[in-house]
Amino acid sequence: MKRALMVMLTLWLAACASGPDFPTQDVNLTLHPQQATAPAMAGQRVLWGGLIIATHNLQDHTRLEVLAYPLDSRQRPDTSAQPQGRFLAERGGYLEPVDYASGRLVTLTGTVQKARAGKIQDSDYTYPVIAVTAIHLWPAGEGQGTDTQVHFGLGVIFH
Repeated sequence: MKRALMVMLTLWLAACASGPDFPTQDVNLTLHPQQATAPAMAGQRVLWGGLIIATHNLQDHTRLEVLAYPLDSRQRPDTSAQPQGRFLAERGGYLEPVDYASGRLVTLTGTVQKARAGKIQDSDYTYPVIAVTAIHLWPAGEGQGTDTQVHFGLGVIFH
């Protein structure tokens, strides 16, 4: 009985994990992607998150196109809120596109580098480019909705 209680307690604590807990000192928490395309914003440290739209592996880095959402108290993107624009997140090295697939949620910290012209379908769009210093990929299935409740169930087998 004691062992079963310990297992249940461990599972409960794991289910209550708070998220990445990135430090926020020296981070501009009021700057949103739609505001970060101005040249004066280069060098600002940010903590942003959102829904991955596309992943592109280039010769020496990976570029994520992300639809930004405000972060909740766990630093998880709140997809029930109004989107805050798109941004490009660039990280040195290779990120597996199967893991960093369209529809997955990410939270990251980094520095605003510049603005880059692009397109969303037939519309011109200016993306802020972020040099990523740390990234958290949220578990698959957490991409839609904001249900963060913990659910437990017991099963009984009759023979």
